[in-house]
Amino acid sequence: VGSVFFVVNLKKGHYRFQLSQFVLAHTTLLLVVCQSHFIINNILEGLIWFFLPASLVIANDIWAYIFGFFWGKTPLIKLSPKKTAEGFVGGCIMTIVFGMMLTSTAFCGLTCDPNPVFVPVKYYLKPWMVALVRHLGMRNHYIMIAPLQLHTIVMACFASLIAPFGGFFASGFKRAFKIKDFGQSIPGHGGITDRMDCQFLMGLFSYMYYQSFIKTSALSVGVVLQSAINNLQGQEQMELFDHMRQCLIGQGWLDEEGCVIRHPRSHGSLRNEKRGRRDRCWAFNVTDSESI
Repeated sequence: VGSVFFVVNLKKGHYRFQLSQFVLAHTTLLLVVCQSHFIINNILEGLIWFFLPASLVIANDIWAYIFGFFWGKTPLIKLSPKKTAEGFVGGCIMTIVFGMMLTSTAFCGLTCDPNPVFVPVKYYLKPWMVALVRHLGMRNHYIMIAPLQLHTIVMACFASLIAPFGGFFASGFKRAFKIKDFGQSIPGHGGITDRMDCQFLMGLFSYMYYQSFIKTSALSVGVVLQSAINNLQGQEQMELFDHMRQCLIGQGWLDEEGCVIRHPRSHGSLRNEKRGRRDRCWAFNVTDSESI
């Protein structure tokens, strides 16, 4: 509907201005609303899936600045003349190290039953790896590492190699509109959007990566039972039960002779049977009390 009204209200002599505003509005929605939606979904899946990607982006920004300040000589991209290749590579390496250290110590001493992604797993080393680690003073043929740490390496690489281009895109956007910063809420550092430009790409990637490679099935007996009761008719529920009965009998969990399916009867006959049982119980109670 909005597109229809936009086309209807196009006026001759204002096409360029109207279309530029249209593109600006939709670009803002794409960068802010859509990406924020994915970030919120990450929080709902668990605060760690917001904290970890955000901290990796922040760590990469800090380490890239440190390496670029002390050793930076080679310009990286024309949109940001102060960015250097030395800072880019150094930030990538230190972000991976930071992520591994963070995930190796952040979940020690948990008293609850953790998700399997947080539980360390034994990984056996290949012969050439064993020979390599022996020079480092390690004699084990295996290492204990949590799956989260392996996922952290992937996220750290994305935060270091891809997410910074979200900042470069923001720099080009500001140069196109001849503005220095998106806001002035942080003195000397622009606004919130200037500090969150790299987080937009990271939020989307974290959501897609979590849904594809980390998230486990949330099915339970209660969820399946509720879905069957709410979405299936009586005959379909009987068919489901019959299939489950045959499956359990085949697995040896159920005795075939002791499991009998009663055919459904009309509501009237069931109501009459229940009423007859109540009448018999009431008559028995009255007779018993009179005899006493």
